[in-house]
Amino acid sequence: MDNHDTAYRKLFSHPEMIRDLLLGFVPQPWVSQLDMSTLEKVSGAFVADDLRTRASDVIWRVRWSEEWLYIYLLLEFQSTVDRHMAVRMLSYVGLLYQDLVSSGQLEEQGRLPPIMPIVLYNGASRWNASTDIAEQISKYPGAMGPYLPSMRYLLLDEGAWEGREPQGNNLVSAIFQLENSRSPEDIERVLGLLVAWLQAPDQEDLRRSLTEWLRRVVLPARLPENTYLEDMHTLQEMHSMLAERVEQWRREYEEKGLEKGLKQGLEQGLRRGEAQLLLRQLTRRFGTLPNEIQQRLDQASTTELEQWADNILDATTLEEVFQTP
Repeated sequence: MDNHDTAYRKLFSHPEMIRDLLLGFVPQPWVSQLDMSTLEKVSGAFVADDLRTRASDVIWRVRWSEEWLYIYLLLEFQSTVDRHMAVRMLSYVGLLYQDLVSSGQLEEQGRLPPIMPIVLYNGASRWNASTDIAEQISKYPGAMGPYLPSMRYLLLDEGAWEGREPQGNNLVSAIFQLENSRSPEDIERVLGLLVAWLQAPDQEDLRRSLTEWLRRVVLPARLPENTYLEDMHTLQEMHSMLAERVEQWRREYEEKGLEKGLKQGLEQGLRRGEAQLLLRQLTRRFGTLPNEIQQRLDQASTTELEQWADNILDATTLEEVFQTP
């Protein structure tokens, strides 16, 4: 796994993150019946009979009444949408069931526990693949229906949450907001919320994971290259740095914007001047001009105006002025 995947996996190795993920993003009544105090991380590495190993996903279990309910969280950070994700999830859930059976982790009755499959995606394009494997199966004789696989997964597309404010003090909501941030001001504001939410001594581990994720994943792509992120080791240090420098960056951006605007203004002024001069020359040479000539000069580029100004020296008709050599 690269730094991005590793940092994200560390984030969702904290029960607070899984709790907020379920409470904030799984809109189903049974979530309120879960005993969040029983959240327990399950080993993400299991080997099936075909010797394939999955060690990159996050698996938790939590008590629902007297039963364990499993949460399988797949972190999908590819640049393109996997149209057969439903097949992958079916396979991974099957591997987890096989591991639970072979390791003797079933309840006394021997029944399989329910598994909630969730795909967390943060690619640039919006997710458009089917979340239900049944929708990916071709037409079949009606009698085959009961024998075909049936499973859907819950998709959380981070990009689809762009522009939404963090929900209450939901950590996952803040993470999505940071992933969609477009300016240092946005980052500083949400980071201030995280600093306020995570002050308890027993949240030190989570604060470290968030700091690492920000330093490795979020901030490098959004802040100037001369920002010394390695010197910041806590959320508070990052927030203080951003609070101090946001105003500086804003001034720099404004100055760059003014410079760009001034340059564009000068270029537009020169082009208008050339157009007016050429219009006067054409009128003096050929008399009253058709209305479309003025419009053509207004829409012309600097290069075109310069070419027409050269043509007028030798042209004997108005049409020859606008000929392309």
